[in-house]
Amino acid sequence: MNGTSPLVVRDAAVRLGGRTIWSDVTVEVGAGEFVAVLGPNGVGKSTLLKVVLGLLPLAAGEVLVCGREPGRGSSQVGYLPQRRGFDESTRVRGVDIVRLGLDGTRLGVPLPARFSARARVASRRVDELVELVGAAGFADHPIGALSGGEQQRLLIAQALARRPALLLLDEPLDSLDLANQVAVSGLLADICRTEGVAVVIVAHDLNPIITYLDRVVYLANGSAVTGPPREVVTSGTLSELYGTPIEVLEASDGRLVVVGQPEAASYHPALHAHHH
Repeated sequence: MNGTSPLVVRDAAVRLGGRTIWSDVTVEVGAGEFVAVLGPNGVGKSTLLKVVLGLLPLAAGEVLVCGREPGRGSSQVGYLPQRRGFDESTRVRGVDIVRLGLDGTRLGVPLPARFSARARVASRRVDELVELVGAAGFADHPIGALSGGEQQRLLIAQALARRPALLLLDEPLDSLDLANQVAVSGLLADICRTEGVAVVIVAHDLNPIITYLDRVVYLANGSAVTGPPREVVTSGTLSELYGTPIEVLEASDGRLVVVGQPEAASYHPALHAHHH
């Protein structure tokens, strides 16, 4: 394994409250790769992100972020936590949410672009990011007035503001309808290719994202299976991991479709009832 990859996880294990959450997790994420962390509720998917962010220690193994131990606030890592949603009355504009990704650690109100060279550079970067995530048509609107999918695009732009090598997203598709799940997944895949950013996404349902992924990390029963989707996403592997029959079908266009994921249908019944 190569320590200069954006993310290297080697024989890693985590214990919380005296209980091993998972162990023997090994995965390497190269520049420009799109990787999903999958598995049922409560298996420690978000825990893995916290380890990469340096918020939780390992009980065994090692994690390297751009060749170094994880540390809080590293500019090499962009992070989008689980959705909190914006109240409809929130008047802050979308572009200002993006700008916070650049100014968030500095106190005070940023100067208008015409007053400082740094502000002009920041304004150009915000414009670039708004374009990158396809938000030019709505970035000047109040964030509370935007749809879930539009808000998510602006939050992704915010997480990319400092040009991280690694982008971590904790269930960014949660609470989006199926069309927006697919659209945001496609956007993340484009960002991987055009920006060379390594993207790691925690997700509940593989179906909206599977066509875009380079690799999957499936966590279940305290262990993990990692590899390219076609190697890992098989009826046998998933049934064994989940301890329940799961079928993987190939659609007429060659896409893999997972049927019977224990948490997918129950977690968002409205989203999944019509496409399983």
